[in-house]
Amino acid sequence: MSIARGILMRCLSYVALLGVVATANARPQPARYSDLVALFKDWRVFQRPKLVRGVHDYRVAAMAAQRAELTRYQQRLAAIDTTGWPITARGDYHIVRAEMNGLDFDLRVLRPWANNPAFYATVFADESDQPAREGPHAAGMVELVWFKRPLSATDAATIDSGMRMIPALLEQARVNLTGNQKDLWNRGIGALEAQSATLAAFSATLTPEHATLRNDAARAKAATDSFGQWLTSRAASKSGSSGIGIDNYNWYLKNVQLLPYTWHDLVEIMEHQLARSWAFLALEERRNASAPPLAIVSSADEHTRRFTAAVTDYVAYIRDHDLLTMKPYMDRRLRERIGRYSDRPREFFTEIDYRDPMVMRTHGFHWFDKGQMAEEPHASEIRRGPLLYNIFNTRTEGFATEWEEMMMAAGMFDRSPRSRELIYILVAERAARALGDLRMHSNEYTLEQAAAFTSANTPRGWLSLQGNLVRSEQHLYLQQPGYGISYVIGKVESEKTMQAVQRKRGAAFTLRKFMDDFLAAGQIPISLIRWEVTGELTPDLRKMFARP
Repeated sequence: MSIARGILMRCLSYVALLGVVATANARPQPARYSDLVALFKDWRVFQRPKLVRGVHDYRVAAMAAQRAELTRYQQRLAAIDTTGWPITARGDYHIVRAEMNGLDFDLRVLRPWANNPAFYATVFADESDQPAREGPHAAGMVELVWFKRPLSATDAATIDSGMRMIPALLEQARVNLTGNQKDLWNRGIGALEAQSATLAAFSATLTPEHATLRNDAARAKAATDSFGQWLTSRAASKSGSSGIGIDNYNWYLKNVQLLPYTWHDLVEIMEHQLARSWAFLALEERRNASAPPLAIVSSADEHTRRFTAAVTDYVAYIRDHDLLTMKPYMDRRLRERIGRYSDRPREFFTEIDYRDPMVMRTHGFHWFDKGQMAEEPHASEIRRGPLLYNIFNTRTEGFATEWEEMMMAAGMFDRSPRSRELIYILVAERAARALGDLRMHSNEYTLEQAAAFTSANTPRGWLSLQGNLVRSEQHLYLQQPGYGISYVIGKVESEKTMQAVQRKRGAAFTLRKFMDDFLAAGQIPISLIRWEVTGELTPDLRKMFARP
């Protein structure tokens, strides 16, 4: 979590405190639930590496000490008896368990501080659409987007505290990075080059009154450039594969992502989704053969007009068809992210967006999620902020992918039949890159082979190997196991959840009530939402959530 994000989330916690107290008074928590919350608070402090001379310590001795101490936290968790607890409280227990397992996996298997140079890229100018930035990163990130311009003295000082860490962190990285993973090493060089460009652009915006910050940013850039050169000088010596292997992947799925699937299950599911999307795309193309092609946005004025209209029409469709309870921040957050026209070569998502801006507004459900987290903090302190290790992704990425198809099924694209083709192209791309994720981690594919496979299996050549997106996505999935599959498997689990609720409620089922219950659970692993919303543990989930 970035410095600014941490401050923001703490403020939100205080703002929500009275509401939490009221909720607790209205619905008493089970015995020993307070022990779980206390453990969660202690755990979150412990999880962050210690600061040594102003920099987080990822050295061998520090990581060995953390691994030894982790056992004590896991024992404290195991000692909490959840018998008789309501489902939401038991869900909180499993969230804490999954986070602890995430650190355990990092310490035993991933070891990003030793294997992944991109781990040490900690300055970002763009805003992630997720609750927390995707992938593993060293503590102390500086996310510049969270600070208003012109910078206040307080904000400048906050950013500067992060900038001052960078030279020492990158010096430490030269000792820590002992891995032989070729793809992770080579792609990490690009991550540091991007950080250098971000620092240069940021420094250019600083005025003389921020001289100290400008000097520290310049030192951070010089350290970043030097570190990038150091990485490049050693790249030729790296020859190992970067995947974690199928057994480790299976452990991660069950114990961190809380998914009741194996690597082999997921390959089968993704292959089916890929074939289905191509087949249904062919049918849509045949049905729409007489319709004109979708017009591509070609100017700044047209971009503003069409994207603004897309948000208006999208929000109106949800309201008019009573699909979910719309909150004031939803419309606002979509409009804040309309963006600007670009005449640069189009990457995959721009190919979609510039043909029908409403399509990607559906995947923009992320901005609803972020608005909910910021403006309607969850009653559970454990769910209030972003979960660690990206374990929210089966819910956030998965449901955003599902919502695309749900809105198509709800009739929103009937006005523009060729837009339905775009939905199937999106599903194909997500399934193809998920197979890249799986086969990189089984060490069947290198990153380049995964990129080539994904490009070849994305319709219409829109995910070109000449662009940057295809490799950057596979790089993320190589760093963060389970991320590439989260879009499609989260979609599948969302569908299972809806089916179970429909069967249970029968004629009383409404999509709005389902959506309100679904969103109320928070941004937690999709399997926990399925349990909470349905009130049932299916055999696959019962086995996974059984206490040891």
